[in-house]
Amino acid sequence: MKTVSKISFLVLPIVIGGYIFLSSYTGKTNGEIPLVIPKGWPKPVYNTAKNPVTTEGFSLGKKLFYDPLLSKDSTISCSSCHLQYTNYTHVDHSLSHGIRGLKGTRNTLSIINVAWSKTFMWDGGINNIEVQPLAPITNPVEMDNTLENIVIKLRGSEYYRNKFKLAFGDSAEITGQRVLKALSQFMVSIQSYNSKYDKVMRKEKGCEFTEAEKKGLRLFRKNCASCHTEPLFTNNSYEDNGLEIDPVLKDGGRIRITHNKKDSLAFKVPSLRNVEVSSPYMHDGRFRNLEMVLFHYTSGITKDRTVSEKLRKPIVMEEDDKRNLIAFLKTLTDRDFLYDKRFRYSAE
Repeated sequence: MKTVSKISFLVLPIVIGGYIFLSSYTGKTNGEIPLVIPKGWPKPVYNTAKNPVTTEGFSLGKKLFYDPLLSKDSTISCSSCHLQYTNYTHVDHSLSHGIRGLKGTRNTLSIINVAWSKTFMWDGGINNIEVQPLAPITNPVEMDNTLENIVIKLRGSEYYRNKFKLAFGDSAEITGQRVLKALSQFMVSIQSYNSKYDKVMRKEKGCEFTEAEKKGLRLFRKNCASCHTEPLFTNNSYEDNGLEIDPVLKDGGRIRITHNKKDSLAFKVPSLRNVEVSSPYMHDGRFRNLEMVLFHYTSGITKDRTVSEKLRKPIVMEEDDKRNLIAFLKTLTDRDFLYDKRFRYSAE
């Protein structure tokens, strides 16, 4: 078997839905949970050797993820904007909401399969998942807190002192770095790879596309796959997809990070896995449904000087084509993942 991870590991088979996956495992015995690497997927970017996911670390990270204690006034948790059943995005409003009802400036990105991401946020302003939580924690319209304040709160909790001791194994010491490492262990475990699409690609018995889904797949590969590349359904690039700039938000996208004019209005290409349940769409949440998204790509692209080269040629689709494409996109919904009890909040 060919190894597929940067780190040195044993090959551990995991059987899911009758299919054998290869997963990386560092060979330690302290309750490690291996990262699943489905057959045909690229190497993960995240190096689990430096922060191996353990049963205790996952449990601690999950508890922190759902705990509003992380916000300044203890009203907002990570899960407030990243809901499991909506693919770890928010729902019912275009822009993220924070403490005191304050409104952010962007739609919440999903955090599935982040072990394969080199950069994070819509503008790529963060390059390591272990520091990604600092952005919402310190943002004045999200959690409006500091890592120092969080550590003080956690140190005052006997429950958390015990949790940290179990997760990190030496003492009850709680540090900012350990907070971030525990959150990372939970987040890199949020993996989606068991949709109907995956089952068909694995040739599982009884799993076949309908005629509409087959036509949709062909349309997808012709018109969409250059950015939303299988099997992750993103190429992790930043593109100007021809949206008119919002006159209120005036969000320039990646140019804020790179200061390169070529990155003006470029935003991260999101994964389309579970796209059926993750509305609203686009960096500012302007589209409420997939029909509106397809209308944009077929009729609404603003061809300014930075619009992606991949969108310079018009995308032509009849209404039947759009229905077939949406039928295919719905095969990317992984309900086993969306309702997996391992990731749900649980009172302990």
